[in-house]
Amino acid sequence: MLRTVLARAAVVAGVAAVATLALAGPASAHVTVNPDSATQGGYTKIAFRVPNEKDTANTSAVEVNLPTDTPIASVSTRPLPGWTATTVKTKLATPIKDDDGGEITEAVSKITWKADATSAIKPGQFQEFEVSLGPLPKTDQVVFKALQTYSDGDIVRWIDVPAAGQDEPEHPAPVLKLTAGTGDEHGAAAASTAPAAAASDEKDDSGTNWLGFAGVLLGLAGLVAGLLAYRRAASPAA
Repeated sequence: MLRTVLARAAVVAGVAAVATLALAGPASAHVTVNPDSATQGGYTKIAFRVPNEKDTANTSAVEVNLPTDTPIASVSTRPLPGWTATTVKTKLATPIKDDDGGEITEAVSKITWKADATSAIKPGQFQEFEVSLGPLPKTDQVVFKALQTYSDGDIVRWIDVPAAGQDEPEHPAPVLKLTAGTGDEHGAAAASTAPAAAASDEKDDSGTNWLGFAGVLLGLAGLVAGLLAYRRAASPAA
């Protein structure tokens, strides 16, 4: 009887662990943009978060493509030790206006980061590539198609555009959601950039903490259930 009770408790705890892993697993699987939302017409700082998903190769290069149909006039990269960033500009079919009323005829369409011999993203690690950009277009979202190159020559193309109401594609592109602004985005963006990035990290951390807490609760529930069943089995019949 005792063996049966303990086996049941182990099954409950095992189910709890599997459920926790199923919830936590997909969260860190893709190339993402953080924060994942900003304001139309404003300026913001974002970070492309790139995890290494291989056990036997390093990530040696990351390429991010910016749309030219909704171009962004100002794009700058933040220096990252061990990585070299290069940008490519494309001539625009339709020029856009800058903040001073002048015309911009070309915009950054691609950013490529390449690692030196010691700075590649190793298995079990991730890296963030920060970019400042704006003014953001007046559209619902900006899709950044990305290519992740591994040291073994494999290239993972994060270029599938997620569609509303459909399952997430296998290799979704990073997407920045845009919301309508209040008309004072230029001044407010500089003050809110750092808090927005921090809030994104706090959101990610809180999500991870929640999953860990849920796993602990489920495990404790399995243990309590096993102990109660053992006490009932061990108590003499009335």
